[in-house]
Amino acid sequence: MNTPASIEPKDLAPHSPVEDLFALILGTSVIVFGVVLLQQSHAITGGTSGLAFLLHYLTGMRFGVAFFFLNLPFYYLGYKRMGAVFVVKTFSAVALLSVLVEFYPHVIEISQLNPLFAALFGNILMGLGFIVLFRHRASLGGINILALYLQAHHGLRAGKFQMGVDVLIVLASLVVVPLSAVLASVAGAILLNLIIAMNHRPGRYLS
Repeated sequence: MNTPASIEPKDLAPHSPVEDLFALILGTSVIVFGVVLLQQSHAITGGTSGLAFLLHYLTGMRFGVAFFFLNLPFYYLGYKRMGAVFVVKTFSAVALLSVLVEFYPHVIEISQLNPLFAALFGNILMGLGFIVLFRHRASLGGINILALYLQAHHGLRAGKFQMGVDVLIVLASLVVVPLSAVLASVAGAILLNLIIAMNHRPGRYLS
């Protein structure tokens, strides 16, 4: 999934374990609802979730299963780059998303859904959920962890790398997703990244 190039270094007043737990549940739940909207409208997004969507559309594999296993190779890099606490929180968020995304359709039934609205509002929800996770030093792992690792150890700009990966995912989705859905997905992804850019910057919440 799209995540920022850095997790804010250190809070002036650290969150308590209870606050972190509540934030992980809240942020992940909001993201899941966004994912469900994208899934039901056959839209796409970037990052690891985009790869999971592609696997889901191409093979019929459940999104939650694909997302969980696609994230597994990245935890070691996350540990090397941001430490054990970050990895534990991120693994917990990924596992929770993988479960909830399969549970939501059993409790929510959407009889009519405009694809453009779903792509835009789904990405808005995901962006808001990401902000909650990032403020508690967690993420949904995947491609962003690799981007951070490559930037730290090989000097490759994380933002540019992630943008390149997202472009490739969108281009690959043309094989299984209608062009109209791809265009709506691109608009939604722009909204998501604008939300993150406006609300997650070092020092933004420290004054």
